[in-house]
Amino acid sequence: MSRRLLGICAALALTLTAPLALGGPAAATDQQTLDQYTVTALKFTVPAGGRKCTVDADLYRPADVDRAHPAPAVLATNGFGGSKSDGSTDGIGKAFAQRGYVGLVYSGLGFGGSGCLISLDDPDIDGTAASGLIDFLAGTRAADDGTKADFVTLDRKGDPRVGMIGGSYGGAIQLATAAVDHRVDALVPLITWNDLAYALDPNNATGSSAVPGAFKWQWTNGFYLIGESQPLTAPNLDPTRVNSLTCLHFVTKACDTIRTLNSGSYPAKATADLLGYARGVSPVTYLKRVKAPTLLVQGQADSLFNLNEATATYRTLKAQGTTAKMIWQSWGHSGGMTDPAAGELDLSKGDLESSYVGRRILSWFGRYLLGRKAVDTGPAFAYYRDWITDPADTYATASQLPALDEKLYLSGDGKLVDDRAKVARGSRGYTNWAVPTSHSESSLNGVIGLPDPAPYDIAGTYLGWTSAPLTRTTDVVGAPRATLKVVSPQAERTQNSGDAADKLVLFAKLYDVAPDGGKTLVHRLVAPVRVPDVTKSFTVTLPGIVHRFAKGHRLRFVIAASDDAYTGNRGIKPVTVVSSPQDAGVLELPVVGG
Repeated sequence: MSRRLLGICAALALTLTAPLALGGPAAATDQQTLDQYTVTALKFTVPAGGRKCTVDADLYRPADVDRAHPAPAVLATNGFGGSKSDGSTDGIGKAFAQRGYVGLVYSGLGFGGSGCLISLDDPDIDGTAASGLIDFLAGTRAADDGTKADFVTLDRKGDPRVGMIGGSYGGAIQLATAAVDHRVDALVPLITWNDLAYALDPNNATGSSAVPGAFKWQWTNGFYLIGESQPLTAPNLDPTRVNSLTCLHFVTKACDTIRTLNSGSYPAKATADLLGYARGVSPVTYLKRVKAPTLLVQGQADSLFNLNEATATYRTLKAQGTTAKMIWQSWGHSGGMTDPAAGELDLSKGDLESSYVGRRILSWFGRYLLGRKAVDTGPAFAYYRDWITDPADTYATASQLPALDEKLYLSGDGKLVDDRAKVARGSRGYTNWAVPTSHSESSLNGVIGLPDPAPYDIAGTYLGWTSAPLTRTTDVVGAPRATLKVVSPQAERTQNSGDAADKLVLFAKLYDVAPDGGKTLVHRLVAPVRVPDVTKSFTVTLPGIVHRFAKGHRLRFVIAASDDAYTGNRGIKPVTVVSSPQDAGVLELPVVGG
């Protein structure tokens, strides 16, 4: 592996884990902080997926916590590519130890000093390994050096009071652990996924879970490089960390999934295996086993795991009676960190009390770990508004998610109109090229110095519908939805070939157009679609957004033939959209405060 590639992997790993930092290492001269707790490095050998895995952990023990004065515990692990020592994980241990909790932070399997392969937070592997650490907190398992914990609050013998927190890869592990071990009392997953099949190969067409989407090749291959480079960027002689020469550091099925996605070919069996494995290790398949109260925190600026991921998890948990609440903060994997003075959480400072999200986290653990039943854990739903300048009012709250309550129609003359009767008859079309002709983002921009021009679409390769200037301010909070019907004879001829890659691919998105013509693609988010059947209408759920369309601005709905952050169409497939008052596409918006 070249020195440049190693540098790319290291830079990407640092960037992806850094936003979750809860504070850097304590300064050696900060004796007051050091006196608050002790840190002890521990090793555990735990069963996981039929193997014995070494787990490298640090125990954070507050100075005043002992057998006579026990405290609840907080368990955490790293984001993908990190370890127990990076800012995200080490900071969690410090932040909660300073607030009286016992902290146990560890390097996830396959990362840092921990053994075994990367298995994408598989509950039967990663979840089982974390359950072994809960045994330690319960006092029923010793660390490899004989250390035992008799200072954690117990709900009953063998059942410690324990919560989990962490982001991204360290978020999904919480749900995986809670699914296999009901001793977990509270969860706070940040910016994580519901379904890896959707996250890595999204198809935003409703009811199309059996059809692969458009491969998110930039994000996925970035993570793949981080994982495969682990033996070089994080040297570890543990033989359980190495699989084979063709799949160095992941479990075999994960490598097979990446290869299938990169191949650009999706025959039926390979597609079933691809979607089956990625979905099988995802919360979407095991949430029914999660009973722990869960505070979901998802980022608005996140093209890797968008707001729809947390929304799907939230709705499932609520429907089955699991206590759940959700916050949409500003930042995610795509950036978006705001000035803390504006009321948003900056986890790098570790000052949880000074931000809305931080206070909600402390209240969550106060209620479910400290047992303070009178603590108000906040509303069911809250979301950050970047157009508000008053720090006390940046978050709006609601008892439920906003409904799709405003409809616009796709007219044949390229207009978005508010009444079906205003739809003009007409047809318009576009044709894809052999190369991408639209740009939403460079997913790894800022990590390895990729240029990232403003979003664009090349004429003739997309269709757009634009509203009249808005007569009032319009706040969209949630996932817009579009129902479409397209005509594509070439796609119709090839869609039943037996290879899903022959089905039509398009990308739906929503722009904010200013009076001067300037366009904003909110957080650079798009909705990839591989149309299940081009002869039928289909519904597209766009990524959730929180955005104010100012009075005088226009909404512009676009379907494009390609996007250079994704793998698109195989072959040239011209598309036509026909509109009439009786048969027009519909765009639905979740509008609040209207």
